[in-house]
Amino acid sequence: MFKSIFNLTQRAHQVLTPDTHTKESSLSARPHQPVNTTISDPLQQQILAKVETDYQLAEQHFKRQFPRPSVHFSLRGKSAGTAHLQTNKLRFNPVLLAENPDIFITEVVPHEISHLVCFHLFGKVKPHGKEWQSVMLTTFNIAPKTTHQLNTQSVSGQQFEYFCGCGSVPLSIRRHNRIVRGQTQYRCRRCKQTLTPFNP
Repeated sequence: MFKSIFNLTQRAHQVLTPDTHTKESSLSARPHQPVNTTISDPLQQQILAKVETDYQLAEQHFKRQFPRPSVHFSLRGKSAGTAHLQTNKLRFNPVLLAENPDIFITEVVPHEISHLVCFHLFGKVKPHGKEWQSVMLTTFNIAPKTTHQLNTQSVSGQQFEYFCGCGSVPLSIRRHNRIVRGQTQYRCRRCKQTLTPFNP
């Protein structure tokens, strides 16, 4: 597997390096710092600095320039970060960042940057496929994990207890409200029973 990932990285070098001369003038005109000048939070400023550092690593590795993304701290819910390929944008969860700054710097930022770098190198491919894994391994020397293991209790929101043949199943307020309004029913994937609300 690692051999094929290495070969993939080598192919990216061969295919993309000649284009750097033709694209250099347009890319160098773009700002090197991630686009977000309104950040005053010190922790978020650290993330901006980490984004720039990781982009410089990617540029050294692939010997080409990459346009810097806009960076936003507006993500909600259980996701730590997201990469928007078409708009070249990164979004991070400020609540999870405040609770897990070290993991964000060592794992979350390079994870999301790898998505954008991968898009610029290979176009649209599987989100966590071999191309993304190759960027994570060869550029950032990080084991490619598809999901984080952060504690998301603080961002989980209100949950409602339902039951099936397997036992208790927590549902989000959105799913609970859809059931209450009669819009839908949910079945357990294992026992196939319709979930029923807890009635004390």
